[in-house]
Order: sequence, then C-alpha cells, then structure tokens
Amino acid sequence: MLLLAVGAQAQTIGSTKTETYQADFEKKQSINLVANYDDTIVIPIQVLKIGINEELYAMYPELKDNRVGLGVANIVLEFLESTDRFKFTEDREEIKQKMIAQQKASDKGISANTIQVKGNVILAKYFVYIEVYDFAISEDEEIQVSGAEVKQKTTIGLQVRFVDAETGEIITGSGLGEAITVKKASLLDGVDEVKFNQSTIGISTKKSLETAASRVVSKLIKKGVFRR
Repeated sequence: MLLLAVGAQAQTIGSTKTETYQADFEKKQSINLVANYDDTIVIPIQVLKIGINEELYAMYPELKDNRVGLGVANIVLEFLESTDRFKFTEDREEIKQKMIAQQKASDKGISANTIQVKGNVILAKYFVYIEVYDFAISEDEEIQVSGAEVKQKTTIGLQVRFVDAETGEIITGSGLGEAITVKKASLLDGVDEVKFNQSTIGISTKKSLETAASRVVSKLIKKGVFRR
C-alpha cells in the first residue's frame, strides 16, 4: 500500500478515503479559559482595523464581495474586553483631534462645562491587528429519493497579532472557524447554486476570532505579561 502525506492530509492510493487533521493552533479554545480575571495588572492596548490588501482580495474575491473585515476589530475588542485584562486606547485620529479641541475650548472658558484632564494620555503597550491566513468555500451535493441537498462549507482562518509598541515583538494567536449552509430542493425543481450566506461568514469569523483571541491571551500569560 502506498501512502502519500502532504501537510495535514493523508490519502490512500486506490481508495477514496481521505483523513484531515486540524493543527493544534487551529483547534477551538473558548475565551472563557482566560476570563474570570481578578488580578491588578491591566494592559493598555490599541485595536487596529483589519488590513486586507488588494493582493488578498484578488486571491479571494469573496472576501471583498462580502465585506469581510468590517466589524472584525470590534469583535476582537469585545472578546478581549470580556477578559478584564485590558484597557483600550482610541486609534481614530478624528476622535483624538476632537478631544484636543474640546480641551482647548474648556481651557478658554468658551464651553458650557469644563473638562479637567486627569493625568497623562495613556499610551498603548501593544498594538493589535488581525490578518486572514485561510479562506475557502466547498460544496457537497447529495442526491436522494426525495430530492437533492447541497451543503456549502465556509472556512476562514484569522490571526490576532499583538505588537509590542517598544520592541516590535509579535505575539500571535490563530483560529479557524467553519460554518455550513444547507439547501434542499425536489428533483423537479433542481438545485440552484448555493449563494454565499452573509451570516455564514459572520458565524465562521466569530468562531475563529474567539479561538485566536483566547490563544494570544494564553501566550501573554505564558510570557509573564499576566501573572495568571
């Protein structure tokens, strides 16, 4: 028997059996694993918007067509916020400028209320951003006596990266999310192509980001950034 092995896949020649293995860094990890935090160490971070370049859009046009990237930073922020380990700084320049303008107005006495600046502006210890490392859509059609069924699986792999603002050191956490859309039809109706489901990408994205966020926090704990 001849056995071929490529990456995480193995296939036996002369049969249709294919076995796939999920890498350890892609296996699901709940954010609850790093939650329930009650220590005093809280790290300031700045979550940046996801950056998908045109080259990646060219490889995976579905990412652009379905506006993947919008809201991803917000989802990561919510997961990280739920751990109670971080405080967040603003990254949008227009908001920073409004804060400065408001303070100046208060100092000049031309505003209805006064604003007192408490301490210095908090600088981020880490910059956080997200990258896409995998994206795929696969279909499986099954013909039955009563009709046909098409299953469309959407897979997306996302990596959350913490960049040390002082040293540039990168700490990463990756996660793979999957979601399935099922369409059934009678044999008389036929089966149209399963349209890409906007909610499917949302489900798979949240699954991947929960694992990625949880894993990167676990690495921060291991590195001693947090005591536990």
